[in-house]
Amino acid sequence: MKTANKVFFPWERRRGLLGAIGRTRVRFVLAAVIGVVVIVMIRRREEHAAAVRATRATIDTAFHAMIQYRADHQGACPRDWSEMVAAAYLHDVPLDAWGRPLRLTCPGRRDKAGFDLESDGPDGLPGGLDRVE
Repeated sequence: MKTANKVFFPWERRRGLLGAIGRTRVRFVLAAVIGVVVIVMIRRREEHAAAVRATRATIDTAFHAMIQYRADHQGACPRDWSEMVAAAYLHDVPLDAWGRPLRLTCPGRRDKAGFDLESDGPDGLPGGLDRVE
């Protein structure tokens, strides 16, 4: 069997689904989808950065309260945050941006005469890679 060679004019070709919709529309929709994805990714990154900044501000406030507490109590550390709240050094237990209380280590790991304040970060795992100090 021989197949006959046929000549098609551009308007006679079957263009499939993309041809029916139109290549221009597909490009526009694809560009819009990519734009939305980029905007969502930027928003997530900025929300995470804002949460880290808020947590660092909370750590700074708790740090100054701890300095005052230790100065008034001859360098002793509180047993927990509620002791500092009861003594009016803090209004509330300091929470990170993800709703968990800050971790207080006294004496500190780095400075044995001091203390460490840190947040477990978004995943909530103690000592995780995303902790905020």
